[in-house]
Amino acid sequence: MIAIVKYNAGNITSVKNAIERLGYSCIVTDEKTLLQQAEKVIFPGVGEASSAMQYLKEKGLDEVIKNLTQPVLGICLGQQLLCQFSEEGNTVCLGIFEATVKKFEPKLKVPHMGWNNIFGLDSVLYKGISKEGNFYFVHSYYAEIGKETSAICKYILPFSASMQKDNFYATQFHPEKSSSVGEQLLLNFLKL
Repeated sequence: MIAIVKYNAGNITSVKNAIERLGYSCIVTDEKTLLQQAEKVIFPGVGEASSAMQYLKEKGLDEVIKNLTQPVLGICLGQQLLCQFSEEGNTVCLGIFEATVKKFEPKLKVPHMGWNNIFGLDSVLYKGISKEGNFYFVHSYYAEIGKETSAICKYILPFSASMQKDNFYATQFHPEKSSSVGEQLLLNFLKL
């Protein structure tokens, strides 16, 4: 069973549809037991960090997510919430990754929205994906580059396009909106 974490952050339907297009069934849930029993957990999100963290804490999902041992994939806000701290709402996050999430300085248009190349691909998630993959981004905040960075994107400055530590994988971009390369990445995750 694939479980998608249900919390007050949008984008869950498009992730669910992408998983089902790949031939997998999934459930959307905030039930602790179902998340703990799932083969894989997807932690998506479009929204604001502090209100999302507050909801996770109220439901006790913050501790559940931190203690998951199966493969977990954070997407967009999901990646940011897996970091230590976000400048968005001065939010203490889940602390899986050591990075801090910062706001883009508006030297270019913010939010960063659209297709961008990523490079330095260093994760099993990129199996079968070109070294210069193009993925779809929509975000105003970014995770700094650190030891858990598994791919880099450059917009205004270089940042973590994806991250990995132990069983936790995460992407700043939206694989569910990234055409065939995004489908390949999701499939690689589902086959872990």
